[in-house]
Amino acid sequence: MKIYNKYVAAIALSLILASCKAPMATVIKDEMKENVPQNFNQEDQGDANNNSGTTPWRQFFTDPNLVTLIETALKNNQELMITLQEIEIAKSGVLAKKGRLTPNVSAGIGEGVSKVGRYTSEGAGDATTEIEPGKEMPDPLGNFEGGLTANWEIDIWKQLRTEKDAAVAHYLSTVEGKNFVLSNLIEEVADNYYELLALDNQLDIIQQYTKLQQRALEISKIQKEAAAATELAVKKFEAELAKSKATEYNIRQGITEKENEINALCGRFPQPIVRSKGDFMSMIPQTVYTGIPSQLLANRPDIKQAELELKSSKLDVEAARKEFYPSLEISATLGLEAFKPSYLVKLPESMAASLVGELAGPLINKSAIKANFQTADARQIQALYEYDKTILNAYLDVANLMSKVKNIDQYYKLKSEETKALEQSIDIANQLFKNSRADYLEVLLNQRDALDAKMELVEAKQKQLSTVVDIYKSLGGGWK
Repeated sequence: MKIYNKYVAAIALSLILASCKAPMATVIKDEMKENVPQNFNQEDQGDANNNSGTTPWRQFFTDPNLVTLIETALKNNQELMITLQEIEIAKSGVLAKKGRLTPNVSAGIGEGVSKVGRYTSEGAGDATTEIEPGKEMPDPLGNFEGGLTANWEIDIWKQLRTEKDAAVAHYLSTVEGKNFVLSNLIEEVADNYYELLALDNQLDIIQQYTKLQQRALEISKIQKEAAAATELAVKKFEAELAKSKATEYNIRQGITEKENEINALCGRFPQPIVRSKGDFMSMIPQTVYTGIPSQLLANRPDIKQAELELKSSKLDVEAARKEFYPSLEISATLGLEAFKPSYLVKLPESMAASLVGELAGPLINKSAIKANFQTADARQIQALYEYDKTILNAYLDVANLMSKVKNIDQYYKLKSEETKALEQSIDIANQLFKNSRADYLEVLLNQRDALDAKMELVEAKQKQLSTVVDIYKSLGGGWK
């Protein structure tokens, strides 16, 4: 017996030594996070006490119609619903990994029959066995059983716990992914809403321009009859009038498409979008505080998602490496077994039990385990690059938008001055045209320049509002 135990111990030791030669994982270091600049640019020092990304979206947006649209989108948006199901899937993955840490116990009953040859050791034994005086063993021999079976993999290397921790990190990353979808959704609704208001205002401008062209056409016809203008002037004004009417239909189509984009984000069929277009040009963008770059790491859900995925991938590598180690499984059964149902109740004779411990590890042909480890190792490196890319893009995104906010404000001011000057020039040109002191080309050019300036001013207001929304999202706002 002692010799047998020595053999078993030797075999177990050789098994452990042979299977524990696991390859080393690639050591990765996150240098991007450590090298994030203190400020977004040299001119701006940031404000560590303020960051617009921490402002809840209900406080950031003050237009009640826009708030209603955002609330509808958060309830009905299909992409958000898909993301929520991904969270449920990840949550189930955590439960599945957690379940492997506990024994698997099952209950069952069975019935069978067997017939062995008479001239075999088993058949000869059955023939000479008497369960009761004068009663031989039945032939064929039945088998009735019922009881409990338990299987348990002992987590001696903490591989199962590592897999569970990786699943938890992945679950948390899906939660941050949901927050990022929320942030993007709110930004999209707001941007499209401001674009719709801009189209409404451009439609009003083109309609006013059409009326202006109609009056200019009438004046040119009167002047032609008075020999103060030519047929060429009449045709030029007719062409300009037709062009402005065509532009009006183009804008109307843009409004329809923009309304349906918003309805799609809200997860509903086409319907009118309630809005107050008259207040658009007087809207004042929210003041945005950028804070310091390091706050991005705490506020932006996409960065936190990438960080959690990196953590999950590192744990996956650790778990894959432990596949090279031997595993210890314990199996146990306890129940009743007899060749006749009536004998099942005869205790303790009908009781049956077993307890088996198995230590097994890979020795030959480890290619599948090696491939699994190499895949996990490559994925952790990939996750690091993804994390670094997310941090870099977030920093550059905010830096670009900060510059855009300043430049678009100056652009809007200058466009306002241009529009006022051209509106005054229109009145002057029309007066000179009536008095035959200016030709039709001067009137047309002034009107076209004024129209273009007004259209560009509306676009500048829309970009001004949308840029503030974009930087709000880029700072990690919109999901709280």
